[in-house]
Amino acid sequence: MRDDLCPPRSIWGPDLEGIVAVIDYGSGNLRSVANAVARVTERQVLVTSDPAMLGKADHVILPGVGAFGDCMAGLGAVDGLKEALCDVVLDKKRPFLGICVGMQLMVDEGHEHGRHEGLGWVPGHTYLLAPEDQNLRVPHMGWNRLTILQDHPVMVGLDDEDFYFVHSYAVKPDQQHHLIGSTEHGGLVTAIIGRDNMLGVQFHPEKSQQAGLKFLSQFLRWQP
Repeated sequence: MRDDLCPPRSIWGPDLEGIVAVIDYGSGNLRSVANAVARVTERQVLVTSDPAMLGKADHVILPGVGAFGDCMAGLGAVDGLKEALCDVVLDKKRPFLGICVGMQLMVDEGHEHGRHEGLGWVPGHTYLLAPEDQNLRVPHMGWNRLTILQDHPVMVGLDDEDFYFVHSYAVKPDQQHHLIGSTEHGGLVTAIIGRDNMLGVQFHPEKSQQAGLKFLSQFLRWQP
């Protein structure tokens, strides 16, 4: 990791006011994500499952660890949370970031332990990684190189940097223009998807050291 990936906070530009909501629905490295976000912003960072508080957020982050179906069930188990999430992202158009399974939930359906309906924000589905090279293991776990396929303001300066991945399933978007970045694990694997005010990443920025902090900082300054 290059030290210049993580310059002083002021070099990233002026911080924004408001609330950053990290959604608590029983899945994800919530505190790790919140702590990483707090390192790159002076804004209030809330880990919350309160639909009313989510509605006040200026940036929204949905982490996710575990199986697709379990995560969707967890999101639906909190009364009003899924509806509030759709309202703040689809209607209010607040910048949204899905991390790992949080990204996978953005697509139409997941195929982990059966078929499960997703949020349907980005057309596509998930599939089990199955590299032909027997030396490549599943889950795909560890550092891997990121390739930016389309320009995106959040991804400036991050092409060819290493990020930390832990996953057995990956996203296949139906439309090529929603594929923002990729990595390699026995073939091209989707690393970033994007649509309008929404961005999803398969890697864990909170575990990706300086590159991850730069990514989070640029997301929090993104005003689509």
